[in-house]
Amino acid sequence: MRSREFAEVASGAHNMALALEIPLPVNALAQNQTLLARLIERAAAGDTAAFEQIMIHSQQKVMAMSWRMLGNEADARDASQEVFLRVYKYLKRFKQEQDFFAWLYQITVNVCRDIAKKRQRHSDRFMPLGVPDNERSFAEPVEQGDAEASLMQSQQRELIKRALDTLPAKERASIVLRDMEGLATEEVARILKSSPTTVRSQISSARRKIKIYCEGYLRRKERAHNEL
Repeated sequence: MRSREFAEVASGAHNMALALEIPLPVNALAQNQTLLARLIERAAAGDTAAFEQIMIHSQQKVMAMSWRMLGNEADARDASQEVFLRVYKYLKRFKQEQDFFAWLYQITVNVCRDIAKKRQRHSDRFMPLGVPDNERSFAEPVEQGDAEASLMQSQQRELIKRALDTLPAKERASIVLRDMEGLATEEVARILKSSPTTVRSQISSARRKIKIYCEGYLRRKERAHNEL
């Protein structure tokens, strides 16, 4: 797909999502495997309308995961565009007996890793991860007028972002897929081309490190408060 053609397709899908003003769940097509298979077949043959439909039903999830892996909107949008460019390019290689969304997750992880590696050339630390405060589509809404609850959620997200920033890339990917995306351990292992045992170990290690980091941060904050 030419860059201009892809941009038009992406823009159309984005505008349609905005017009609907509702979340587009990643499993909308997964619940209708016959429709999904038909759209994939048509898209692989060059039908851009079919490809746009696939994008509409999966772009929100790709954007959410990219944002969590890379930590900011600009990189997440770049990653999302690259993901769908690769999907379009390699769709002819996709086998119908495969899980499409697992395949899509794998491409997303690879793209995010590539972008993170490029960023690491200019920085010694990994990109921060977490759900941005203004990421309304990817986080649970707060009751209107509940300013205290909103502030607490914002502080918790910021703390988790800092904790996740300390994780190695593999642990980060594992815990994002398992705890944030809600995938089964076996599916995470397939996406990361690893074993369930290794993934469980990475998730356990990540959870432990996050817990230690958060507890240490809260202790330091309490000491500082008591010294005032």
